[in-house]
Amino acid sequence: MKTLFTSFLLLFVVSSALGQKTLDDILKLYNSKSIPYISVGELKRIQSREDIFLLDTREATEFETSHIPSAIFAGYSTFSSEEITAAIEDKSARIVVYCSLGVRSEIIGEKLKKAGFTNVQNLYGGIIEWKNKDFIVVDAQGNETENVHTSSKTWSKWLKKGNKVYD
Repeated sequence: MKTLFTSFLLLFVVSSALGQKTLDDILKLYNSKSIPYISVGELKRIQSREDIFLLDTREATEFETSHIPSAIFAGYSTFSSEEITAAIEDKSARIVVYCSLGVRSEIIGEKLKKAGFTNVQNLYGGIIEWKNKDFIVVDAQGNETENVHTSSKTWSKWLKKGNKVYD
């Protein structure tokens, strides 16, 4: 019975996502805006001028396929606020979290807030929007790549530039 319920829930979520017409629609459906957004343009503009901790909150396979230069792997299913607290001692440090579109990163941002971090922002549209704006992504070896792991076939429809990779 639990498996049947889970299957129906997954079908509902995927159906809802496919019916969304804009990125705004999809983020309004899944996010509460508990973590304020930062646009990819604003991040790009300030990235080299300000001290920012850029945390990639996707799974390891996604990060290894490509990530935003200077991003630190924080993970999603393996995320540990204790590890981040040990690495970033200043609780007022500026932290930008991102994932594929901005859904999982909001969840991680909330965990960071609970851990006492006070300056956390969520990258609007995530790595997909970053790549859609023609900004560089790099692979595990630090080489520029056109590959972007979109997490799933469902989310891949939002990637307009680059090569879609998903499991």
